[in-house]
Amino acid sequence: MSVRPPKPARQERWDRRMETPLAVASLVYLAGYTVHVLARHRLPQIWLDLCLALTFAAWSIFLVDYVVRLRFSGLGPLRFVRTHLLDTVVVALPLLRPVRMVSIYDRVQRRRDKPRLSLHARVMVYASLTTSLLGFAGALTVYRYEVDAPGASILTFGDSLWWTCATLATVGYGDVVPVTPMGRVTAVGLMGCGLALLGAVTGSFSSWLIQAFTREDEKKPPGTSPGAS
Repeated sequence: MSVRPPKPARQERWDRRMETPLAVASLVYLAGYTVHVLARHRLPQIWLDLCLALTFAAWSIFLVDYVVRLRFSGLGPLRFVRTHLLDTVVVALPLLRPVRMVSIYDRVQRRRDKPRLSLHARVMVYASLTTSLLGFAGALTVYRYEVDAPGASILTFGDSLWWTCATLATVGYGDVVPVTPMGRVTAVGLMGCGLALLGAVTGSFSSWLIQAFTREDEKKPPGTSPGAS
């Protein structure tokens, strides 16, 4: 009679097994969505349908992974949602699915006995990756809904990228703005994420500078500070 392994061990094996499929699914989703949005007026319909099928196939992998992890966790659905909020949002919102690549990268780094990067460097790398992926996906979403809207000022993908950079940086020039409901909802999400992610980068960088200068000061012998007699 075989003994079933405990759920944490099964979940850990499942997570290791799904690292590569989830990373590939994230890339496929982003590539398929990009082609479907940017080339929808230039490609034959069969190719657009193929891109759409690939995006749905990638999403199904996210969904299967979420359901399996829910089962292996031994938690109730509501408690699992509360403790895995990011995974739930990634499954529910298409805009955030490419960001899953960052969590997979973090999981791979944690498997090392000693991470290659310091804590501050890892925070800056993760935040920068998340900002880049989120900004690109947000630019695609805004361009998709704005380009054909009446009275729209975002008419090219370049306009959308410029608007996304200004929004993530919370600059808000106002030269191009979304006019559709979906574009404005996306704008609100990018503003909040931009504040959080850029704050994490600048905060970690400032903390790293303070620690670096503190270590330098501690190495100096007494009486060598400026103004010391």
